[in-house]
Amino acid sequence: MKIEDSVVFVTGANRGLGLEFARQALQRGARKVYAGARDPASVTLPGVVPVKLDVTDPAAVAAAADAARDVTLLINNAGIARVGSLMDDGALDALRDHFETNVFGILALSRAFAGGLAANGGGAILNVLSVASWVNRPILSAYGVSKSAAWALTNGLRQSLREQRTQVVALHAGFIDTELVRGFEVPKATPADVVRQAYEAIEAGAEEVSTDDFTRQVKAGLSGGNYLNDTAPR
Repeated sequence: MKIEDSVVFVTGANRGLGLEFARQALQRGARKVYAGARDPASVTLPGVVPVKLDVTDPAAVAAAADAARDVTLLINNAGIARVGSLMDDGALDALRDHFETNVFGILALSRAFAGGLAANGGGAILNVLSVASWVNRPILSAYGVSKSAAWALTNGLRQSLREQRTQVVALHAGFIDTELVRGFEVPKATPADVVRQAYEAIEAGAEEVSTDDFTRQVKAGLSGGNYLNDTAPR
């Protein structure tokens, strides 16, 4: 599908990667861009339609889908990432929190918007995932588990929505220069480059896109035994 003339809904669109998704959608000629955020007042990008949205609140999700029935592209960008190991105190609660946003949030939005996408010709859903879908280190263990689950969820949604001609795209990236990883002293991609590649993948009809060399190497090595353990960032 083309971004030009599309109607885009971005979750977590008030800052970081979500803000860049909204900005580039406008630049690429989207007819309308909805910007979902817990606090609509925090959405300051001119030209978008702010929508109050907490992806973990079923009533808020239903209300957002009802208010944006013309959507042709849903971008599930909202997510959380908390530092910690699966052996830390509170790991179970942390994992539940990650799943509520990073997994169940994606599923709730996708289910809520699926009918509208079908009515509007099929459209597309893009889920923001991570290289952590495939590698896991103690610094972000719960996050990695949730992204692995979100990858499986994305693959399942793709099969479930194929009959209604909805394109479902998985976006995998390493560290991106946003507030989410501000304290990490590691190489980071720019939000602008990641979003550019995401939109190009959607327009090319792709089902999956990896936005940097390391992520592409990890994906290529999925069947390589100890490859992932040897190359995962520490």
